[in-house]
Amino acid sequence: MTQPQPSRAVPTDARAAMEALNAEAGKLNIWLRTQANAPAQRPWFKETELVPSGKLAQGRVAAAQMKALPHLWRWREISPYLDRIADVARTANISPIEFADRQQFLLTNPGLAGRLQVTATLRCAVSIYNSGDLAPAHMHSPNASRTILSRRGGYTTVEGERCEAERGDIILTPNGTWHDHGNDSNEPVTWIDTLDWPVLEFLDLIWLDEDMPDAPANARVQKQSLPAGHSQRLYGQGGLVPRFATTARGIGHETSPHIQYRGKDIVAALTALRGEAGDPYEGVYLDIVNPVNGASLFPTVGYGAQLLRAGEETRFKRETASTVYVVMQGRGQTEIAGTIYDWEENDIFVVPNFLWRRHVNAGSSDAVLYTMSDAPLIQKIGQYRAQGKNEKNETIQIVA
Repeated sequence: MTQPQPSRAVPTDARAAMEALNAEAGKLNIWLRTQANAPAQRPWFKETELVPSGKLAQGRVAAAQMKALPHLWRWREISPYLDRIADVARTANISPIEFADRQQFLLTNPGLAGRLQVTATLRCAVSIYNSGDLAPAHMHSPNASRTILSRRGGYTTVEGERCEAERGDIILTPNGTWHDHGNDSNEPVTWIDTLDWPVLEFLDLIWLDEDMPDAPANARVQKQSLPAGHSQRLYGQGGLVPRFATTARGIGHETSPHIQYRGKDIVAALTALRGEAGDPYEGVYLDIVNPVNGASLFPTVGYGAQLLRAGEETRFKRETASTVYVVMQGRGQTEIAGTIYDWEENDIFVVPNFLWRRHVNAGSSDAVLYTMSDAPLIQKIGQYRAQGKNEKNETIQIVA
């Protein structure tokens, strides 16, 4: 049997010659390979300390890579900018919606060089609609949701179903659905927009349509063709799915037909489970799912809600998925890769993939967090793994 020969190091002069040749070839937008598949990612799961893991390796492949960083957006710091946008528009004597398309700001991750995304797969924005503001009917390829932060949340009409919103509601606008947003109340409404935009952008599948067929002349909103609460009546009872109703909403695929998930129902469900042991890594956690098949609300994004009881501390966990958190109630802190982030109501923070994290509620009242995660996408491509620290502080496999 022939023994494999050890690989030989490339002579310095030969490597220099190749790099010089590459500099010349670069004018033709080509790269002459000088490194054999240098990995961009070190094996995160072999590094068991709580410091950041899964760092970028060295080499050509890693040179253009970026990694999302953990970050906390404090509501008391970012929310004033919503009013500043309105001030600029008011000075120009033009509606903020017309002035800037949306009266909102997008969150940018400090590790992603200014890209309009909070993780490699998710985009988040914070929007405010003043009385009378309206975003005309449109549809697009990304899946999107609104998480309502204000006491009242205006309305969103999706495929003819008008959803009047309140704090804590999650309203879906699945890919390929006609929808419009507005505020016909006397007070401003605020929400968080979450989209899988970066995934679609990477795949070159982004599109937007604002020419709604059969729309009345000069109409900016769609006609309400379904009674309010339509999807709630059809799919709002757990384990009960009507056989006579179509689950298709718009021209999208594999998305939930239940459009509006009520915040009061989510909190009531969490509260009813408060006496349970819960999960050592998550507390009392609920997946918010497609009522027809139990799948995630979108193929690319999963939603959940968790209750952290007063005095509760979770164990450390890390996973190959990235998660965005919104603080809906209470105060607490999350330790991410050795750094502690203190959070309070309406704050938003992100835990990128591979990083150890744990939650602590040291206060005297319960806390409620909403989550948006790319775990469904990571699972579909066969790359989801999770590890945790047990009671002996040993690293164990949760999902291998």
